[in-house]
Amino acid sequence: MEHSPQLRPLGNSGLMVPTLTFGGNVLGWTADRDMSFSLLDACLDAGLNAIDTANVYSAFAPGMKGGESETLIGEWLHARGNRDQVMIFTKVGLPFGDTEAGLSRRLIELGIEASLKRLQTDHVDLYMAHRDDPAAPQEETMEAFAALVASGKVRAIGASNYTAERLGSALEVSKSHGWPRFESLQTLYNLVERPAFEGPLADLCRAEGLGVMTYFSLARGFLTGKYRTAADRSKSPRGEGASAYLNTKGLAVLGTLDRLAGELDSNPAQISLAWLLEKPGITTVIASATKPEQLHDLIGATRLALPAWAVAQLDEVSAE
Repeated sequence: MEHSPQLRPLGNSGLMVPTLTFGGNVLGWTADRDMSFSLLDACLDAGLNAIDTANVYSAFAPGMKGGESETLIGEWLHARGNRDQVMIFTKVGLPFGDTEAGLSRRLIELGIEASLKRLQTDHVDLYMAHRDDPAAPQEETMEAFAALVASGKVRAIGASNYTAERLGSALEVSKSHGWPRFESLQTLYNLVERPAFEGPLADLCRAEGLGVMTYFSLARGFLTGKYRTAADRSKSPRGEGASAYLNTKGLAVLGTLDRLAGELDSNPAQISLAWLLEKPGITTVIASATKPEQLHDLIGATRLALPAWAVAQLDEVSAE
């Protein structure tokens, strides 16, 4: 086993998570069953025992129905008999197939039962609201999540894609009723997309002691340096999304990453993730890989301590 990434507390959930969390959106999509099993084995061997998924993965991809990621994780857990060695994070709230969007009590209850069945387990470690549902009263939503914690089906709850205002009100609802609160926020945050998190949302998470998990940590692969021209978008199924960052700012960020990679004997992906891990309040970065060698390369970011001058240069080139 290679050196394990350090662990950080996820809010007050009691969960200690590695600084790199494996993004399970690729499972059953860009990684077939055999490769998915190899990737999950490699994660555990490297001490990456936190797997992030969602019931909707990967309904966004052509030919996918949703539920594929959870199903493959469940098959892997069953085949390996290692449920007690792994933390499973999943989400509810987005539509796919016959599943409605929303965070009503009914949809949360239906969502957890379907996820547990696909995952072949009796509990998940972190259950998240995939996005806010303004149509559902927050009292109803938070009470439903609290009931899942009380039942033992969920160890902790978290939010994803919430505004500071709505996250703050959800925390107040839980506090006023004595219910378990959201202990984490999963948010879009990377070197080329900083505004969604920085400001009121980051301030709230730090003030309340919430764990923060970043998604699109490598900007759909753009920050690996793989996509540098419009022609590069054909390199992978994610190329179209990554090409959206091919602008003056994105290319300037890549230029700085290239230079720092040479000076620090690293690479753009590792430096990008290490920059996130230097930001106050960030608990873990979510990143995916489609081959074990890519995964081991990402793990290098957890061992890279960026000097203050490098962080400052990245802060400057990535500022709005």
